[in-house]
Amino acid sequence: MEIYIDTANLDEIKQAADLGILDGVTTNPTLIAKEGIDYGKRLAEICKVVSGPVSAEVIAVDFDGMMKEARERLKIADNIVIKLPVTLPGLKACKALADEGVKTNMTLCFQSLQAMMVAKAGAFLISPFIGRLDDVGEDGMELIRNIRQIYDNYGFDTKILAASIRHPNHMLHCALAGADVATAPLKVITDCMKHPLTDIGLERFLSDYKKAFG
Repeated sequence: MEIYIDTANLDEIKQAADLGILDGVTTNPTLIAKEGIDYGKRLAEICKVVSGPVSAEVIAVDFDGMMKEARERLKIADNIVIKLPVTLPGLKACKALADEGVKTNMTLCFQSLQAMMVAKAGAFLISPFIGRLDDVGEDGMELIRNIRQIYDNYGFDTKILAASIRHPNHMLHCALAGADVATAPLKVITDCMKHPLTDIGLERFLSDYKKAFG
């Protein structure tokens, strides 16, 4: 499973990249707003750190606006992926961009049929939001499993990017369900390497060594 970091914070992206397991980056207007920096400038900075896919979300909600923004974002770097909402204008823009060879990340997916439709339109990534479904009493992981089955049934190439990941348990079950990619905050990524028994075991090993050799 590929691992992306979900942030617009450059320091966090550099920390994740230094771990040697980072495959890409996802951003959105909310994350950019927290940084208080021009979107295009920050995307350019991110693309200098990460060679994998960097998702740049459009602000427009209409087809023409989406296409205009997409063309501007694509000038930033070769690894920019245009992030579009799973709406009817977004579906149309996905198809138009895919026909031009442009990779898209279709975001805010909450049901399987949305995932099927954008796959037919040639989406590179589909982003089901599992945490937000859990928040309203639904099973976000079931959505991942259902999309996986649909894509396998029909041989769709679109990658499943599990989004809105809140904790390592989400990461585990995304991997078990067959998600192609998981995007998560830095804390969730680093927490995947933590276990109290690892810490206890390491402490004991060091203690035994010091007792034996000083």
